Amino acid sequence: MSKLKHVYVCQHCGSVHPKWVGKCADCGEWNSLVEEQLPAASKSISRQQGYAGSVTSDVIRLADVDLQEAQRVTTSFQEFDRVLGGGLTVGSVVLLGGAPGIGKSTLLLATLCHLSDQQTVLYITGEESLGQVSLRAHRLGLSQHRLLLLAETDVEKILDKIRHVKPNIVVIDSIQTLFSPELSAAPGSVSQVRESAARLVGYCKQFHVAMFLVGHVTKEGAIAGPRVLEHMVDCVLYFEGANDSRFRLLRAIKNRFGAVNELGVFAMLETGLKEVSNPSAIFLASHDKPAPGSIIMATWEGTRPLLVEMQALVDTASPPNIRRICVGIDYNRLLMLLAVLHKHLHYVLYDQDVYLNIVGGFRVSETGADLSVILAVISSLKNKIFSRQCIVFGEIGLSGEVRPVQGGQERIKEAEKQGFQYAIVPKGNMQGVRAFDRIKIYAISHLSELQRILSEEQETLWSS
Repeated sequence: MSKLKHVYVCQHCGSVHPKWVGKCADCGEWNSLVEEQLPAASKSISRQQGYAGSVTSDVIRLADVDLQEAQRVTTSFQEFDRVLGGGLTVGSVVLLGGAPGIGKSTLLLATLCHLSDQQTVLYITGEESLGQVSLRAHRLGLSQHRLLLLAETDVEKILDKIRHVKPNIVVIDSIQTLFSPELSAAPGSVSQVRESAARLVGYCKQFHVAMFLVGHVTKEGAIAGPRVLEHMVDCVLYFEGANDSRFRLLRAIKNRFGAVNELGVFAMLETGLKEVSNPSAIFLASHDKPAPGSIIMATWEGTRPLLVEMQALVDTASPPNIRRICVGIDYNRLLMLLAVLHKHLHYVLYDQDVYLNIVGGFRVSETGADLSVILAVISSLKNKIFSRQCIVFGEIGLSGEVRPVQGGQERIKEAEKQGFQYAIVPKGNMQGVRAFDRIKIYAISHLSELQRILSEEQETLWSS
């Protein structure tokens, strides 16, 4: 009988401690250490039973490596293929995370039922019974004749079944329900998640099997379990959506076979998920009467532009309780832009509350939204309506310069396709660019030029 070793494992970061302490020294979380018993021989388990690095290979020169383009399998959703980088890569491991009930299982079940017509597909469920999976497929009207199902949580038995069936694509729903009998920790603990995922990833890499791992998320929105889980897989996707919205956003956070921060848009209907072919349209809110502080901006997500609406509200505050609140954009970025606005355009905001919101629950992380923030705040402060036929994008520097951003020409093309008539863009994005026939462009290099254009083009860009 192997000797047992007692260790304390942080359930937040996965670090191992020889004794219990109140605060994890690595991640700083309080009361996150849980006692676990590890067999002394467990250190060699991964080497004996198949980590990705367990396969012996020869040392070769980099120039002698055989370059083969990754084979891809097309799913039933073009938006899903876009986020994956053009389709599901053979031998890749994809980690899909999202809030409970967001539609992770619905998306994967619809995808697998389509793929099962050409591939051998195995769906392994650890949270639902086989009857529940079948009822969902019936409700969604999916073909069920060739999809293989297995209800199991023991990773050893799962690997035995996979070796026997030899599927091309495997789904684990979810990784937090699996456990290895070699470990005494409870399913869902850091040790079990790390060991189970490593065993599955090692098998997929060795036998070129594509795999989806469904992961739970914490209250902070991150995938539960050790962060090493995200390093082991090839692609990390987040399925997002507001509770009061029927739209779902599939976002790539990590992708070894495609662009990161790629975005796929879906609509949740009674018959399941339906992809949105024109995502810009859903982010442009329609109003019977336009309001001050509303600006349409062209943002860049992954490999394509999207048009979204930004709203600002500037109101008189009661010092010293000045509020700066933003939803969908970085808070520190807002503070910096307000300082630039005061320094270079002389708008006094120290006695004003500023609220900023991206319509539709969308999040913008790029600096190309800076110019739209400036215009939205000016529009609300002046209580004047900015033209709904004008799109804006550009990065703002601390000295007031307007810097070019990625995909400038593509953003203008998207606005032109949506019927916009005007665009305020960085001058650097217009160098060597063809002329646009159906949209008038105001190219600026400094905020002082923006002030001049807003003054000279009042009849065009402003309405009372």
